[in-house]
Amino acid sequence: MDPLSEVLSLLKPRSYLSAGFDAGGEWAIEFSNQHDTIKCYAVLSGGCWLAVEGVADPVQLAEGDCFVLPSGRPFRLASDMAIQPVDAKTIFPPARPGGVVRVNDGGGLFLAGSRFAVAGSHAGLLLGMLPPIVHIRKESEQAALRWSVERMMEEMRESEPGGFLIAQHLAHMMLVQALRMHLSDGVNGSSRWFAALADKQIGAAIRAMHADPAFRWTLQELAERAGMSRSTFALRFKETTGDTPMEYLSRWRMLLAADKLENSGESIARIAITLGYESESAFSTAFKRVMGSSPRQFGNGQPVPSSRRAASHVAQAVERHQPDGRPAAE
Repeated sequence: MDPLSEVLSLLKPRSYLSAGFDAGGEWAIEFSNQHDTIKCYAVLSGGCWLAVEGVADPVQLAEGDCFVLPSGRPFRLASDMAIQPVDAKTIFPPARPGGVVRVNDGGGLFLAGSRFAVAGSHAGLLLGMLPPIVHIRKESEQAALRWSVERMMEEMRESEPGGFLIAQHLAHMMLVQALRMHLSDGVNGSSRWFAALADKQIGAAIRAMHADPAFRWTLQELAERAGMSRSTFALRFKETTGDTPMEYLSRWRMLLAADKLENSGESIARIAITLGYESESAFSTAFKRVMGSSPRQFGNGQPVPSSRRAASHVAQAVERHQPDGRPAAE
């Protein structure tokens, strides 16, 4: 699989609500608790403002626009950003697939789409790799996404046999399409990982690591994949991703390991070998440094750092490697 497909597969997005939102008059709503959630919507009529925590400028949404909020950050929707927002919990009733929530009798904005729950104790780390906002404005790109949303809402309303499964597949398709379009459009204002993946040379090295994470990659070999000198590649990779190539490789290995520990039933020793580690102890040391707990604790479901703390821990982690690129045995 390609890197984007792999990250989404590890997140295991599950569409647990496809619904509509119809608002009129003056309004502003704060969506505060979005942990481990991806939102994916299309504006079918009208317009509004969207502000996401950590993003400097609000985004103006117009009819036809599609947007994805993949990072799980709190956000605000409003007819006017000067209006004091109310908490979404006071407006939205218990989730009802295919339903429509109305504010002020509606008529000013109608948007529809899905929200996805993501699974795994490592979801916070993976969500941090995705951009805070994906805003699709091009008419040629909007058409396919709007079709997915409208067909999805139709399936939920009609309640035909198999409709829920079709709606889920349509929601997943919309999510992947939007992220793929974001990559192809130059990803301005995106996450560092998306910017790196979109870079022709750095992206080639990332794809190589994802294709064979157990390989004993060296800086020289990755630089050759990128078509760059070793020193230039090391500098560009660090500037683009925020990690050295070997730090990135170590983090990706640990995310794969976390998924195996949660879902595969494989032994720690076996997981270590399949990810290129020569000893269980070296693997365990690396895992604890990146994920914040030992593999055994993680596999047993014991508490691990919260998503935000874990993401910070990863950003500060420095994986020690031998000169040939092998994980260091400690």
